[in-house]
Amino acid sequence: MGFRKDFLWGGAVAASQVEGAWNEDGKGMSVADVATYKPNVDVKDYKKNVTVSSEDIAKAMKDFSTDIYPKRRGIDGYHHYKEDIKLFAELGFKTLRFSIAWTRIFPNGDEDTPNQRGIEYYKNVIAELRKYNIEPLVTLSHYEMPLHLAVKYNGWADKKIIDYFVKFAKVCFDNYSDVKYWLTFNEIDSVTRHPFTSAGIIPDKSDNLLQDEYQALHNQFIASAMVTKLAHEIIPGSQVGCMLTKLTTYPATAKPEDVLAAENKNLMNYYPADVQAKGEYPKLVLRFFERNNINLDITKEEKHILKENTVDFISFSYYMSMLEAGDESTLEMTAGNTVVGGKNPYLKTTAWGWSIDSVGLRTSLVQLYDRYQKPLFVVENGMGATDKVEDGKVHDGYRISYFKEHISEMKKAVDDGVDLLGYTSWAPIDLVSAGTSQMSKRYGFIYVDLDDEGNGTGKRLKKDSFEWYKNVIATNGEKL
Repeated sequence: MGFRKDFLWGGAVAASQVEGAWNEDGKGMSVADVATYKPNVDVKDYKKNVTVSSEDIAKAMKDFSTDIYPKRRGIDGYHHYKEDIKLFAELGFKTLRFSIAWTRIFPNGDEDTPNQRGIEYYKNVIAELRKYNIEPLVTLSHYEMPLHLAVKYNGWADKKIIDYFVKFAKVCFDNYSDVKYWLTFNEIDSVTRHPFTSAGIIPDKSDNLLQDEYQALHNQFIASAMVTKLAHEIIPGSQVGCMLTKLTTYPATAKPEDVLAAENKNLMNYYPADVQAKGEYPKLVLRFFERNNINLDITKEEKHILKENTVDFISFSYYMSMLEAGDESTLEMTAGNTVVGGKNPYLKTTAWGWSIDSVGLRTSLVQLYDRYQKPLFVVENGMGATDKVEDGKVHDGYRISYFKEHISEMKKAVDDGVDLLGYTSWAPIDLVSAGTSQMSKRYGFIYVDLDDEGNGTGKRLKKDSFEWYKNVIATNGEKL
């Protein structure tokens, strides 16, 4: 069968990882602007090692440097977006997934009126994409909520944030009404893995962190549903998707206890998409809340909002798979994409220890489509690697092999009957890593001459994978 004729090939980036210009043109501070350079994170306690304290935040707010806060500088995409979009057009992109930084529109998040300079910036970005017939796929919240809302309200743990977010979304819909495809929250399930980055929750301000995490997640569900309704009203024909971190988990063995443990892990991964696609909480998840004394503030009106405003499609990131066992002490643990799990001895890994499992992408697509019967969109997939420039070139055959294997399995899933809208690689251009704030962890088809300290020319350079992906898009995935 092959991919549909209107298949949306492209790439994905986030404002906080590419734009830089963290305090220009009226932009306020976001949670990303206090993220420090952390190349080595202890696998044994990932969550503890990425925690941000009130003291850390207070210090960062007084420090205007970009030395230890790499996301403040990004790759200076704010000033290079025309150059970068031209390269994406040369690749043949049909779509570009990017995020609108909330703090460019509402610097603190709770202002009465938006920042016009921020509004104009994204109008210019969208106009540049339209110039090359590239369809925008816009994420409203991608790990960059206003720092002010985190400090004042402890982020999404407070229901007041819902109204602020809906107001922000309405400004976006009113001003960018020609955008058809929208995502509400990036990897919404990640609130329970890195609550500050994903939801602005400052752990030392929480009396019951677990309770606050799941309440924040619920508040994001409500905001997502309200925003979905709003988009359909303001932009007729618009399509709104949820976005899940697809954490494909296999049982470590055929031992029944291991199989059950893997099933439970997958259930908790699916449930955020369940709520947004089906409009209600799974009963097994409600039982999990009872067992863990998690008492969510859910009103009858909110239940109605969820049920009446489900998403149009399911989007997800897929990077790796992991193992689960009834007895975790039997597993060798590894980490990747902010997740800790069992290492699979049958799979190779990247330099950062992420398992490479292309068949897992096919498995994920089939499972998701069977579960939801809604169109799917792969909006993140890629590998971080240490690239070297030799004689003005980057020979990244390892990246080509990775994508060739994953796109091949994706094509098989389509042949299986999966309704797939598109594929946006993470990331088409080198950027600052979300988890570690490194530049040396490179993902792109385009090399950016900057190191972990921000030194370099910033010059863009096409890697070998650039021409390869260009040919993949030109042949609609027929030639890999």
